[in-house]
Amino acid sequence: MSAPDVVNAWFYRQMATWATLFKKGDLAIEYWKRVRQLRPRDPSVVATLAHLQAGAGRRGEAMALVRESLEMNPAQPAVWFNLGFMQQQGGDHAAALASFERALALDDKLDRAYYGRALSLIKLGRLEEAVAPLKRNTQLQPMSPYGWYQLAHVYHRLGQDERAIKVIRKLAEFEPKVAEQAQRETGVAAGVKSPF
Repeated sequence: MSAPDVVNAWFYRQMATWATLFKKGDLAIEYWKRVRQLRPRDPSVVATLAHLQAGAGRRGEAMALVRESLEMNPAQPAVWFNLGFMQQQGGDHAAALASFERALALDDKLDRAYYGRALSLIKLGRLEEAVAPLKRNTQLQPMSPYGWYQLAHVYHRLGQDERAIKVIRKLAEFEPKVAEQAQRETGVAAGVKSPF
């Protein structure tokens, strides 16, 4: 890339960032398209465009761009996660599981891929298999309520209410309202009361 192209690409990225900050998604997309014209083989630019297209509700365009980015560089765990998330949103849980697995093979600490994997397993009725990725998600993100909440529900659905109670009580240590909601929804008596 020539020196003027480098400067132009930098300028367009800055403008895209400002457009995003001011919630001008379509304008941000236009600036990223300009960056892409200058850097057509940069998989991170294509992945960014995919993310913005998905945020704008253009799922088909986003999926095509994610796949294109992965063709350029298949070693992008976050992009594999994004593909899995979009597949999951489209109801294709088998494909989503494969994408989450690819993401985790590249980065075994990608907590959101464990969570996504668990959600697809739950949707497919494979509750026993959902326990391990939910546990791993809670190990990697111990203060995030999402994995704990889902784990309590999975244990309850598996008839393991003692385990569900332990999870709800753990959740109550840092998210009492969410713990109370899980207790109410599962019907298990964990003795949790929200201070609010």
